[in-house]
Amino acid sequence: MRAFVLFLTLAWSLAAQDGPVPPSPVSLPPAALPPVPLVVESGVPLRLYLTERVPMRLGAPATAKLIEPVYAFDRIVIPAGSVVQGRVTALDSVGKLMRTQAVMGGDFTPLHTARVEFTGVTLPTGETREFHTASTVGLPTLYSEPKPQKKKAQKPNPSNNPSLHDQATRQINSQIGAQVNARTYGLGSLVRGPNKLERLQDLIYAKLPYHPQRYRRGTRFDAVLAQPLQFGSASLSPDALKDVGTAASLDRAVEVRFLSSIGSSTAKVGDPVEAALSEPLLSAANKLILPEGTLLTGTVRQARPARWFHRGGKLRFNFDAVTLPASIASLPPAPTTQLDARLVGAETDPGAAVKIDSEGAAQATTPKSRLLAPTIAALIAVKSLDNDYGKPASAGGNGAGNPGGLALGGLSGFGLLGMVAAHYSVTAGSALGMWGMAASVYRHVVSRGPEVNFDKNSSMVVRFGARPKPALP
Repeated sequence: MRAFVLFLTLAWSLAAQDGPVPPSPVSLPPAALPPVPLVVESGVPLRLYLTERVPMRLGAPATAKLIEPVYAFDRIVIPAGSVVQGRVTALDSVGKLMRTQAVMGGDFTPLHTARVEFTGVTLPTGETREFHTASTVGLPTLYSEPKPQKKKAQKPNPSNNPSLHDQATRQINSQIGAQVNARTYGLGSLVRGPNKLERLQDLIYAKLPYHPQRYRRGTRFDAVLAQPLQFGSASLSPDALKDVGTAASLDRAVEVRFLSSIGSSTAKVGDPVEAALSEPLLSAANKLILPEGTLLTGTVRQARPARWFHRGGKLRFNFDAVTLPASIASLPPAPTTQLDARLVGAETDPGAAVKIDSEGAAQATTPKSRLLAPTIAALIAVKSLDNDYGKPASAGGNGAGNPGGLALGGLSGFGLLGMVAAHYSVTAGSALGMWGMAASVYRHVVSRGPEVNFDKNSSMVVRFGARPKPALP
């Protein structure tokens, strides 16, 4: 009995010394971020190409497809290949200079340009969405769908861990290659390009003194949205924005669009330059760095207009600050706003081949093949002057002059009407041949070179990160 009482006393004393046991801590989940609206803002261009010819008359229907996907924040909301419907809403007269040039070339068609408004899209899933774009004219380039590439056996890579610079180089090349496949087409496309019969018909129509006008299949449009498009909202995880604003430490490239027009003929050093991301910038780990719609601002560093004898213009600018979209600008964490981004690829005037150096300077150049046109025009002019009567057929005549050379001279100077005039007048054929040569020499040799022009909403690729080191000699 005494032992039992002693045991109870000892247990009570030990319990009094330990005191109450505190509750175990409970880990609370981090607070979720508010949802971000998925909105394609007004002013965003839809990059389209026509899938069939469109006559330039009021009310004519137009069917097109999206070349590039449309992004909202960090995801695609309208995929590439979606079918877009529209119609011709207005006809604009061309400028006096273009009209005069057409008449001097023997084209008396009352030229005009058609404005097309696009009003709806059909997604690959079959869903349709209505919208309205500002009426716009077609661009002077054609788009051809890329052919599927054949699978090639991959060579073993001796390096299992390629450098950051190698990864960035491959990513930039891929980005530039995925840009708009826009080009002009000439005689060479009749042999190598698609839709050969259509192009041959268009070439013949262009030589007629009066011909119908229409947009060719593949004509590109940058149709600007007139109203915002709503696609609901996106829920973000708590750590979704932890890497936002760290672009300064990356070596990545991304596609952006100009928010205003800029050119080497009018720009001055120090002029502001603004662009917006057309797609989200992601890290190598697929983490969001900068969302779609992020504003890039910078300044012009060098500007030189084109000069005589076909010397092209030059333009260089850099982006050094970002402004996040209003939908996340107030959310933590606070992003870094200073960065370094420079041009590595751009969509420009198809008449000017633009080369971009390692510093991001764009130089307009023209190929040496341009000298072929004045050379041919000079040979035609010489041929049109060879009008000795009685020339035998074996020497290119028919015993009564040089009708073949005169016809070529008339065609060179005044199109098909020039050929008709040369048939009735030796003087007219020779004079038109000389006129065609003079015009070709001025256009391709003496005149000013092309300018570097970036129109509003034109596409370009910029690269974030450190500049590459110059190669050692």
